[in-house]
Amino acid sequence: MKNPVEQAVDRLRQGRFVLLFDADDREGETDIVQAARFTSPKDVSVMRREAGGLICVAMHPEASERLGLPYMADVLRQAQGPGSQMLKRAADLRLDYDERSSFSLWVNHRETRTGITDNDRARTIRELARAAEDALRGEKVDFAERFRSPGHVSICRGAPGLLAARRGQTELSLALAEMADLPPAMVMCEMLDHRTGKALPKKDAANWGRRRGYIYLEGAQVVEAWETSPSKR
Repeated sequence: MKNPVEQAVDRLRQGRFVLLFDADDREGETDIVQAARFTSPKDVSVMRREAGGLICVAMHPEASERLGLPYMADVLRQAQGPGSQMLKRAADLRLDYDERSSFSLWVNHRETRTGITDNDRARTIRELARAAEDALRGEKVDFAERFRSPGHVSICRGAPGLLAARRGQTELSLALAEMADLPPAMVMCEMLDHRTGKALPKKDAANWGRRRGYIYLEGAQVVEAWETSPSKR
């Protein structure tokens, strides 16, 4: 019988959702994650209604580099002109669970209209997966020709080395994509609790997923599987 990570990898290859909790000493949040290549308008609807957090696309560090995607904090620190000092100060995150943020640009695909509808966001998410895959295949991708910014889908750039460098939701989901041999882009959305205004407790997230047939993983399980995967030996 396959272990939970192996089961999750199978589900991701089928385009299905997986629930991923990072760690109690990090954000302490469960995200709905999916391979971005499969994301449909219905999937976006489920994430915004059932999870309620920010719908982001985690992008592999090598793909991000080839596409020219910066970290947003670096963009703010390099700002010039009016307001630049405020922007540089705003980039000082001082997070109690990490040293930096993985946020990059916020984008819409150029063939969307407003960018916020389920149809538009699904199109942007799928096209980000295509751009990442094209970039890693060695194709020359003009990112600005395909996407405009600001937009309604945020990109999170994975840390170089993935879980060897950082163990946030971005790197955990990309490690799953790597183990599943999927395009290096994953959509993710935090699960929130409308009763408390906080993150949905992991027990509640796991029960919610169980009722719907979703695999629930903790970050430590992903780290262990990734570190012992054949590509790491």
